Amino acid sequence: MAEVEETLKRIQAHKGVMGTIVVNAEGIPIRTTLDNSTTVHYAGLLHQLAMKARSTVRDIDPQNDLTFLRVRSKKHEILVAPDKDYLLIVIQNPSE
Repeated sequence: MAEVEETLKRIQAHKGVMGTIVVNAEGIPIRTTLDNSTTVHYAGLLHQLAMKARSTVRDIDPQNDLTFLRVRSKKHEILVAPDKDYLLIVIQNPSE
């Protein structure tokens, strides 16, 4: 558990990082550095997006799997690292 805490602190310390969210397999946020409403909003939408992206990758090649998802807009860059049981979501300001 200490290793997880250290990793999250290291990610949060990077320039431009606005927040991190860890989501379980059901899409429920279990760890966050953001306020509750923002966390629930991002967790729900990004869990759905990651599951659709994983499904799409597997439809194209059943031997393949989603390893990372990066979405960039004018305001934010959202990085999603999916795992078997969890999603790590990092929201950052790309201009910083």
